[in-house]
Amino acid sequence: MNHDAYSDAYIRDILANNRTIAMVGASPNTSRPSYFAMKYLKAKGFHVIPVNPGQAGKEILGEKVYAALADIKQPIDIVDVFRSSNAALPIAKEAIRIGAKVVWMQLGVRNDEAAKLAEEAGLKVVMNRCPKIEYGRLSGELNWAGVNSRMLSSKRPLLGAKGVQHRVLAGKA
Repeated sequence: MNHDAYSDAYIRDILANNRTIAMVGASPNTSRPSYFAMKYLKAKGFHVIPVNPGQAGKEILGEKVYAALADIKQPIDIVDVFRSSNAALPIAKEAIRIGAKVVWMQLGVRNDEAAKLAEEAGLKVVMNRCPKIEYGRLSGELNWAGVNSRMLSSKRPLLGAKGVQHRVLAGKA
């Protein structure tokens, strides 16, 4: 896979078909990007579970914080990496162990070794992208703010402003 460019279909498929996100590096600080990414994704219907060993047992945006991915007792679809590129490899290994479907590395986070390992284990990988931004771009919300989302179409966006549209989940897109 070319990790320098992802097709809209690839990103759309991940966001439309995976609803539970473990956000590794989630912060309770309201001025941190992980906080507003978590808040946005929750508002779009994703179940976002914060992972931060320094905050374990506390809550962020009403969700219990876990120390590690292995501590979460429910299936995880996407592991969202809000940590440094160096931390991505051990996180990818843990994502594989827990049976996640996707390893998503945030803006500025790239680790080709982690990507290769995850892909060899059957996971999808996204690097140097933000699911909040990608959701906003694919839903058309970024256009409302005057941002060039590289998408011009008379068709209704497949990722709706209030969450993924039912026809996408039903496979009728």
